[in-house]
Amino acid sequence: MRIVVTDRAALSEADLRPTEEQAPALALPSLLRLRLGMLIAQALLPALAVYAAGIELPLAWIAMPLGLNLIAIVAQPAMRRRLGARNALGLALVIDLLSLAAILALSGGPANPFTLLFLVQITLSAIVLSKTWTWLLGSLAVMCFGFLFFVHYPVPALEGHHPAQGYSAHLYGMWIAFVTAAALITLFIGRVSVLLRRHERELLRLQTQLSRNEKLASIAALAAGAAHELGTPLSTIAIVARELERHAQSSLHDQRTAEDAAAIRAEIDRCHRILQEMSAEGAVPQGETPTRCNIREFLLHLAVNVKNVSVDAPADLTAVLPLDSTRRALAALVQNAVDASEAQPILLSGEVREGRLIFSVRDSGNGMSAETLRHIAEPFFTTKPAGKGMGLGTFLARVFAGNLGGSLSFDSAPGKGTTVQLELPHE
Repeated sequence: MRIVVTDRAALSEADLRPTEEQAPALALPSLLRLRLGMLIAQALLPALAVYAAGIELPLAWIAMPLGLNLIAIVAQPAMRRRLGARNALGLALVIDLLSLAAILALSGGPANPFTLLFLVQITLSAIVLSKTWTWLLGSLAVMCFGFLFFVHYPVPALEGHHPAQGYSAHLYGMWIAFVTAAALITLFIGRVSVLLRRHERELLRLQTQLSRNEKLASIAALAAGAAHELGTPLSTIAIVARELERHAQSSLHDQRTAEDAAAIRAEIDRCHRILQEMSAEGAVPQGETPTRCNIREFLLHLAVNVKNVSVDAPADLTAVLPLDSTRRALAALVQNAVDASEAQPILLSGEVREGRLIFSVRDSGNGMSAETLRHIAEPFFTTKPAGKGMGLGTFLARVFAGNLGGSLSFDSAPGKGTTVQLELPHE
């Protein structure tokens, strides 16, 4: 499974639920009420025509499509669970079209003035569903309307067009007008709906990006406060530990005490690195001047103290990069690969492809599940044991890539290892 976790590239596929699924889900409750209302109207109008206007209609036959439509309405929640919101809504509109066609065929056919109700399903589809569903429903409505000219129960009260002598141009004109209206609704309302969905998608993307930026700002604020509170005592402890180490070596000749003091200083350095990571310096290269460097030499220097890492990059490949920030981002990705590979080989490579500089970190570890990949670049998310990681390295690498106009992607599956690609603009 491959996932791109950089803000602009990933939000449309991974982080956000597609709008095409949201709209039908939101419309289904309202559609249920609308279908019930239309069903009641379709039952009342023939009854009123028979008992109030004295028009002869086969009410028993009309009750059959109404009953089938009622069953479909009751089954709508089950259809949604089995087919999904979009397909359930599309199938419901298909059933409504066929039911309406059957009722119209039993109540005068094309001479029935309620043939314009065919446009209801097309309009709903154009607003809520995809182009495929809209064209399908539009074509079905046109065929159903045309079918009424050939198969219908004649109603003398509605037949002012003398079907025995052939239908008048007025009825055929109504069918042509219906086809035109259906095509216009499908084309123009459908296009407007697509634009509105894109606009909604962009707003949702910006909202999510703003939320992520707020998380980054909160991390920086937390680090600033921690650095302010911890900086002085940590520096004091480091100085005392250094003096203790010197005193133990020169005066006391106590090697064990000197080693303990050195361990204290090492842990203090680790605390400083943690504060540096939390300050998001690796994600926001403020004040750092981009410098041209040889990519192969850059990667060799990065991997010099890391076991089982081999480097592959053209000897003459150069690029302009913020070196410290790029080094921190790649170092976090390499360290993740080392932790996951269990002493197996890791390949760190660099290449230029289609005008983009691509760094790849490939390991042969256990890989990641789809659920892990969905959260892999979230702040403070980690699969490492407690004390082994803070879940910030990948998050800051993702923000770093986004700030430079690049992307960060993961390709992984359980048992197949992981390939991470950091893609940056190439100059």
